[in-house]
Amino acid sequence: MGRLTFIIGGARSGKSHYAEKLAKESGKKVSYLATSIPFDEGMKNRIQKHRESRPKEWITIEKYRDFDKILESKEYEETDIFLLDCITVMINNLMFYSNLDFDNCTVEQVEDLEKEIIQQIEKLLALSEYKDMIIVSNEVGMGLVPTYKMGNYYRDIVGRVNQRIALKADEVFFLISGFPMKLK
Repeated sequence: MGRLTFIIGGARSGKSHYAEKLAKESGKKVSYLATSIPFDEGMKNRIQKHRESRPKEWITIEKYRDFDKILESKEYEETDIFLLDCITVMINNLMFYSNLDFDNCTVEQVEDLEKEIIQQIEKLLALSEYKDMIIVSNEVGMGLVPTYKMGNYYRDIVGRVNQRIALKADEVFFLISGFPMKLK
């Protein structure tokens, strides 16, 4: 059975650095699940810096959905620990590419989208059944309430997904200014 570690915190709190530190210290073969999409120059630059900061021997898998396909891959066999960075970017991509008009859609449509997102989360968590996994996410419920509908839906969905992952996790760390606090 794999061990699931969940790392959560605010923007620039040191989550990614801490997750990478844990993965490195494990001494295990790491696959890094990168959920970002290089949609502009700023994001391309950020992705490049993340790549350069990771050890060269780590396998990088760029994916934000359909994680069940990894179960049948060569990468799954060659991996001891998966590190996913990050859930909030993954959910952002799933919401954006749903093509839902969040200003005019029904609550039922948003609920259906959330069910699809939960299905993707369950596919991701299936990787941790036999392999160790570290998952990074942002805590989005401690800031301002978004003034637009998509932002409200996003915050609520991320909050519920974070709770789901934390409940299933063996360990949960909350990062503040680079310092981890163990919650579970």
